Amino acid sequence: MTAETLLPKPLDFAARQLGKRLLAGGVVAYPTEGVWGLGCDPWNPDAVGRILSIKERPVDKGLIIIAADYEQLAPFLAPLSSDLVYRMTERWPGPFTWVVEHNGSLPAWVTGNRPTIAVRVPGHPMARALCRHAGIPLVSTSANRSGKPALTDRLQVALKLGAELDGIAPGKTFPGAQPSQIRDLLTGELFRA
Repeated sequence: MTAETLLPKPLDFAARQLGKRLLAGGVVAYPTEGVWGLGCDPWNPDAVGRILSIKERPVDKGLIIIAADYEQLAPFLAPLSSDLVYRMTERWPGPFTWVVEHNGSLPAWVTGNRPTIAVRVPGHPMARALCRHAGIPLVSTSANRSGKPALTDRLQVALKLGAELDGIAPGKTFPGAQPSQIRDLLTGELFRA
């Protein structure tokens, strides 16, 4: 295991294979710190549409984007001062999502036609490995139908959503962890504790 992968070789191999599926338009489930997530290529409208259909979620709500690191997100964000970049990255990797202004290069089906986007560098090594192997930030939303509890283990995901997915990553959520906190980067306003 290297510092770059943060995963044992068999798990990193699985992440590499799932990264290829994501780039081919697939929808994949993977563990994050507190809940399981669903991810896809944000520039693939069919894949995003599948996630919205699985979740029974309207497109105008927007979606979270996760990345392997800040550098993978930076090309899609509006310019930020060094103080704001520090504020954003000091909590990463981890269960902390920031709402920030994007630069218009993200599709409306991801942003919900809003000038802002929710972004995160997760603390779970599998989620980051998927982004690294796909080579792009990924859509990330909790693995559940809207209004239902988020799924917290791989078996639940397989039983409830497996038939609608192109892959389920190996791994587990962290014991006792909660879904990520969501805050506005500029104002500090808390959207979800």
